[in-house]
Amino acid sequence: MRVNELVFLELLAKEAGAVEFEEPVLAARAAGADAETVRRLSAAKVEALKVRAVLRRRARREAELSALYDSASDLAGLRDLDALLEAIVRRARLLLGTDTASLALHDPERGDTYMRVTDGSVSARFRALRLAMGAGLGGLVAQVGTPYATPDYFADGRFAHTGDIDVAVKEEGLVAILGVPLRLGTRVIGVLFAADRTPRTFAREEVALLGSLAAHAAVAIDSARLLDETRAALADLSEANRLMRAHTEAVERAARAHDRMAGLVLRGGGVEEVASVVTDALGGTLTVLDGDGRPLHGDSAGTGLTDAQTAEAAREARALGRAVRRGRVLVASVEVSSEPLCTLVLRPGATAADADADINADADINADADINADADVEGDADADVEGSDSLILERAALITALLLLFRRSVAEAEGRVRGELLDDLIARPVTDPAGLRDRARRVGVDLSAPHVVIVVKHGGRRERAAFWAASTATIAGGLAAGHGEAVVLLLPAPQEPSGGPYGTSPATYATNTAKRIAADLSVSLGSPATAGAAGPVRGPAGVAPAYREAQRCAEALIALGRAGDGASAAELGFVGLLVGGHGDVAAFTEATLGPVLAYDARRGTSLAGTLAAFFATGGSPTRTAEALHIHVNTVTQRLERVGRLLGDDWHEPDRALEIQLALRLHRLRHLDQR
Repeated sequence: MRVNELVFLELLAKEAGAVEFEEPVLAARAAGADAETVRRLSAAKVEALKVRAVLRRRARREAELSALYDSASDLAGLRDLDALLEAIVRRARLLLGTDTASLALHDPERGDTYMRVTDGSVSARFRALRLAMGAGLGGLVAQVGTPYATPDYFADGRFAHTGDIDVAVKEEGLVAILGVPLRLGTRVIGVLFAADRTPRTFAREEVALLGSLAAHAAVAIDSARLLDETRAALADLSEANRLMRAHTEAVERAARAHDRMAGLVLRGGGVEEVASVVTDALGGTLTVLDGDGRPLHGDSAGTGLTDAQTAEAAREARALGRAVRRGRVLVASVEVSSEPLCTLVLRPGATAADADADINADADINADADINADADVEGDADADVEGSDSLILERAALITALLLLFRRSVAEAEGRVRGELLDDLIARPVTDPAGLRDRARRVGVDLSAPHVVIVVKHGGRRERAAFWAASTATIAGGLAAGHGEAVVLLLPAPQEPSGGPYGTSPATYATNTAKRIAADLSVSLGSPATAGAAGPVRGPAGVAPAYREAQRCAEALIALGRAGDGASAAELGFVGLLVGGHGDVAAFTEATLGPVLAYDARRGTSLAGTLAAFFATGGSPTRTAEALHIHVNTVTQRLERVGRLLGDDWHEPDRALEIQLALRLHRLRHLDQR
């Protein structure tokens, strides 16, 4: 009979199913064994089944530990935090054979936990769930740091049920839930969940298994976090090193450019050489403008900005004391005693990146705030380089201002010499013309050549007007001097001015020059400047009379309400006869009546006589016809011919007055010639 009891050992050895352990007992009963034998077989069966259960639990535990070991090994090999978290919940779901698994992490800033990763979840609300400390099963686990399990969550009164949590759990369809803490020492960093959509009681072994996985997971999460932090620190150090190199290179580049520009000052270099240093260092094109916005180097049209934009940027740069940026264009400007001296406008050379930036200019201006860290770092590096670019341009602006001030000082010194000579020519009797010619020759002026004298009344800003006049005269090869609220210029005139009737005579050059000088100085001062002209004259003796005539012309223009204009005595018509020094009657008559007189001379007509009779009779065609003993239609035809020769406005009051004066002067000259 003892041999029969060994059957159960054989069954255990071949890992038979539980049903097979009934067969020896049933076979003994069928063979008519006595009761004692059946009892012993039954007892042996029970003990064998117990041994079988223990062996199965150990086998299962061994399998679980093996799976846990594999999981820990797999987790240890992961370096990406997101991939690691996904692997944890996937392993948890496989180890416990649940419908879902999820992992919530602690949020130190908000003091709660939030669902970070899920596996097997179908509810968006559940995946976005946040658990306050102590709320629900997960909140309780996170708060106390102890595993909790429930076979039926909604029927379990141990948990603080909240609306948001219950709605999310119900939407996911979960019933049985197991939660274990993720611990790092005494600190809970999150909760690992396993859940089924049907009632289920989690065994202690399952709780222990999930807890073991959570322990490995917590270490792996912390390792991944530390690795991420290490990588970030290394990236920061690498970027800091790159920024340092970029900063060092930028400083060295700025220092080299500054040394070169300082050398230019010592060598007496010019604005063009400063511009060359800037473009060598920064590339692109540089435009240098004077205080009035006129180009000293480069083309203002090539800056990429309008004149108004350039002026506004220059004002801002002077107010801030540093270079400012307008898109890709960099602008620096310097002033002394509130007077702008120069403005430098740098337009970088085009690159592929710049082209992209131009295409996306509007998008760059309205860029979103969500810029990643790499872009921020790149921005820091770019800002460092841009800062060195600004520094170089600012230093170049200062060097340019120094050169212009030096040039101004030289010009002022030379201007004083030239001004003293012009003062002697216009204010003192000419007792030594040879000496005056010699002094003029030393400053590059030939007084034996024709010159025009310009007197410009400006009414303010004497220093700026005097500097402008001295610069203009020096460039033209003439002389300039300041006289109270006016400046005087002696400028070369053409050797052989074109002849012809009044209006195209040498006086035309004086008139045109006066108009140009008045316009340019008005722009420079920002207020009207009125210029009178006289000449051309030759020799020292003719300068003083021409000065007085030009002065009277300027005063006449102001009296006539033509401030800001320029003219000579010839251009002023009969007023010019009054203010002119020599009163050119023939020229005035020719300019006013020339076409009529020429027509009469060619055709043998008497249009001039008809005009004289027309004005003498008060402008009446009928009385003119009676006075001349001709038909009124003839008078009308002659007056129409006059209109075609002199212009339709010949009978306007101002023009008519000049025509009448010219008729009288013509008659007097004709009588005198007889």
